Amino acid sequence: MRGNTNRSTTRRVRAALSTAVAVCAVTAVLPAAASAEPAAASAEPTAVAGAAGDGGAGVERISVAADGTQAAGASAGASITSDGRRVIFSSSATNLTADGTTGGDRVYVRDRRTGQTERLGTLPPLEPPVISGDGEYAAYSVRWFNDVRIRLNQVSTVREISLNCLAYSCGQPSLSADGRYVAHVISSVRQPSFGQRIEVRDESAGTQETVAQLGHTQPSRPSISDDGRYVAYQDGQAQDVFVWDRTDGTASGPIEGPSEEAALVQLSKDGGKVVYLSGSDTHVHDVSSGAAQLVPDVRGVAIDPTGRYLLYAPHDADGPSLVLRDLETGTDETVSEQPASAGTDAVSAGGRDVVFQSAADDIVPGDTNGMSDVFVRRSY
Repeated sequence: MRGNTNRSTTRRVRAALSTAVAVCAVTAVLPAAASAEPAAASAEPTAVAGAAGDGGAGVERISVAADGTQAAGASAGASITSDGRRVIFSSSATNLTADGTTGGDRVYVRDRRTGQTERLGTLPPLEPPVISGDGEYAAYSVRWFNDVRIRLNQVSTVREISLNCLAYSCGQPSLSADGRYVAHVISSVRQPSFGQRIEVRDESAGTQETVAQLGHTQPSRPSISDDGRYVAYQDGQAQDVFVWDRTDGTASGPIEGPSEEAALVQLSKDGGKVVYLSGSDTHVHDVSSGAAQLVPDVRGVAIDPTGRYLLYAPHDADGPSLVLRDLETGTDETVSEQPASAGTDAVSAGGRDVVFQSAADDIVPGDTNGMSDVFVRRSY
């Protein structure tokens, strides 16, 4: 191996240059994910008057208080559901829900259709929370004595389910569309020689599958497809990216080729595209054909579930901070002119909604908290 906003309405066209076994046990069983009711996820977020959720283009602040006024900021790493209805994020604000919360960050889900925000769990997250494509399940890692475990929540009932990793630590969860499959990393701080393993937990069957065994603890960052078939991950020590097919039990890669180094950004939820970084460029790898589309001199941040829309951050500090590119047409649309950041799962299907964080005070009127907030930009 080798060593290692107002948003501008102008659309600018640029050429697109183109896994010691340690079994994780669930302390409470989820309903059979295959029978999860998808109706809520398919509903349009149309009931919040005057917000981007009412069907029109615009920007909406998500980290708002229970009465609709501004809250005391939010932490980084928000994610959005495929239909754009629900947004998950963490915050230390005490007025996001009517009952209030104190003592560090907590995880919240905002329903843009109803305008309601729910707090999930009682422990602070150790990393940004993620939400399933249908908006019914959330996952995030928490400190549990000397180890780390993944906390699952059923959003609609605010029910906690712990993914107990016994004497090991679990983290970096990625969820399938219905929350049935959880890809994650398992490691042991007490046995460094264990390295780490990438695993997929089937919450319906109660089974665990090893995707890869890595003899180190460098970043691996798994990303699972909506149907749970494909898992993309990186070997952070060798700086290679691979795609595991759970149907036939094979891995392809390194997808960047034998002479480059790469870091994984995200697998699109349809399993068709893998976004990775190499040098100063971003590449979008087609899983079927093996071809990669080059997006030069930008840092890829996320890709929409269909694999068509890439959210990226230009390296040029003088331009916009976040841009959405239609990979088919090469058309770029500015998401934020002001300084802003975003995480994976930041783009809804079809590129319609983008969730991001910014401390700028001129994205929406009345932003005077002087802190970072979560926003959603709707394009149409």
